[in-house]
Amino acid sequence: MELDRFTRGYLEAALWTSDPDPGSGEWAESDWWNIDAIDPASLAQAVADCAAYQSDNRADLDEVSDTYHVDDSRHGHDFWLTRNHHGAGFWDRGYGTLGARLTTASHAYGSVDVFGPETTDQGSVTDDAFDAWDGVIYLS
Repeated sequence: MELDRFTRGYLEAALWTSDPDPGSGEWAESDWWNIDAIDPASLAQAVADCAAYQSDNRADLDEVSDTYHVDDSRHGHDFWLTRNHHGAGFWDRGYGTLGARLTTASHAYGSVDVFGPETTDQGSVTDDAFDAWDGVIYLS
């Protein structure tokens, strides 16, 4: 499926913030933790949420892009972070009133969790958990 830059940024942020085997702390698409492994229904919902958010907030997103030289990939990333109340996002970028409006709009979508293989308390996936995992990433 061809994804627009906003939606790709959103999904990459989802995978990055929930990587069960974080290694260096920087997410990089792997053979098993990638956008292609996302459950089709979860992917369809993510695409729909991203399309609706972009449509409803296009004027503010464009103004942020023009003023702060940010692209839609960053906006998608910030939509994921903000809707899920992570420690960064639209509210944390210095966008002023625009950031506040985009934050309020993001929170209206509610939180989404990512489900994959079970991890240890340190966030790493064990061999047993990986072997038991069905290979599908769920967003709900």
